[in-house]
Amino acid sequence: MSVENTNDLLALLGPAATAFVNKEHKLFIDGEWVSAVKGETLDVINPANGEVFARVPAGESIDIDRAVKAARRAFEQGAWAEMSPSARGKLLWRLGDLVEKNADELAQIEALDNGKPVNDARWGDVAFSHELLHYMAGWSTKINGETISLVSGAPFHAYTLRTPVGVCGQIVPWNFSLMMAVWKVAPALAAGCTIVLKPAEQTPLTALRLAELVEEAGFPAGVFNVVTGNGETAGAALAEHTDVDKIAFTGSTEVGRKILAAAGTNLKKVSLELGGKSPMIVYADADIDKAVSAIASGIFYNMGQTCTAGTRLYLHNDVADKVLEGLVSHARALKMGPGLDQETQIGPLVSAEQKQRVCDYIASGLAEGATLLTGGGSWGTSGYFVEPTILDNTHNDMRVVQEEIFGPVLCVIRFSEAEEENVVIQANNSIYGLAASIFTQDISRAHRVAKRLKAGTIGINTHHVIDPALPFGGFKQSGWGREMGWEAIELYTELRSVGVAL
Repeated sequence: MSVENTNDLLALLGPAATAFVNKEHKLFIDGEWVSAVKGETLDVINPANGEVFARVPAGESIDIDRAVKAARRAFEQGAWAEMSPSARGKLLWRLGDLVEKNADELAQIEALDNGKPVNDARWGDVAFSHELLHYMAGWSTKINGETISLVSGAPFHAYTLRTPVGVCGQIVPWNFSLMMAVWKVAPALAAGCTIVLKPAEQTPLTALRLAELVEEAGFPAGVFNVVTGNGETAGAALAEHTDVDKIAFTGSTEVGRKILAAAGTNLKKVSLELGGKSPMIVYADADIDKAVSAIASGIFYNMGQTCTAGTRLYLHNDVADKVLEGLVSHARALKMGPGLDQETQIGPLVSAEQKQRVCDYIASGLAEGATLLTGGGSWGTSGYFVEPTILDNTHNDMRVVQEEIFGPVLCVIRFSEAEEENVVIQANNSIYGLAASIFTQDISRAHRVAKRLKAGTIGINTHHVIDPALPFGGFKQSGWGREMGWEAIELYTELRSVGVAL
């Protein structure tokens, strides 16, 4: 399929997605669709060919302030403040139903906006989003405190109350723009918080479509607000706003540090889901076919633009050649093209900047002595495509092994029988600790190694491990806090201790 002409790609959209993409986009504040105060806009670029296909408001600090005030009013007074947990849960469930009902449209918008394959968006991002909304709806009625027996024996009836933290600023990335928004929105709403959401400037559209569904579901005005804009303006204003009680951010570790510094204005609560450099360890007894499939998904899914991407592959010498033969064959067979093409398996990276970043890392690895097994450069005559790339003979001192690339680049490090103990040390030799995986048929070894790996999520004979009920987050510079599961509810609540003199 040609990716030269945006009109050819837009023809692949269904009627609902076409109508949404072509409409005038506005901010969603206090239940109303409004323009940015200064009237500026941002271009929305199709990563398959680099062409502008939509524009959204460029919100700034004044727009953030309007949204925060609306969220504060909704939190302190009115229908949401007085709503029962059961009613909140029903609204969340209804929103999940609406996301499921509009799944094809949302997937198409995401594929156009982000570049990812539409089938991945439909059966990955969107499916997970409505599952998570339904899951979190159930927590609305199960947020409880507990009675406490005082060690002093004092004549008190003591108990705790778990209550919503308040107004939450949520800043989400461009790699899973809808799903990351729902990761944060669902537990916050279940807990009774109100929200100002700032989507990534590169991929703002599904957040705006989500706002329409929130409105359709019947949430009170001001509970959920969306301000599109640049990170340096709208994002920074949200992070430092003194009337925001909590900031939740997913993105790079570098920006996470800036978010943390800005949040210090009022010492608001902060949760951060940041970068990763996830190791995958393949032992000599691994099931080769299953390992190859899982490793390929671990690095090439979403074009490697995944914080948990398995970018470091530690391969036992006895199986290295066979595993690499399978991986090279898999990589070369992947069909590249625009995300809206149903046959596409590898779409473009999100931006020209990201494409250049990934290509620079590949060049760096080759300059430092890596061996190129496949890929290695850009693809096509337009858009931001990078070939699935495998670099052999890398080592832990290389930039490509230590730094987050965020692209479809696999770095291979071989180890011998005598180095089996050391390989776990090498896998932990990173500033990150988000995910890891182990491939072996020795169940005892699997559990021993899993206990030693410094990572928040560990797969055994698989890599991407994710479920609405499973806590997700990282060690070290991969972030603070855990999302999903009950732990996500804890992020959006505060505890009050109450003592009643008897």
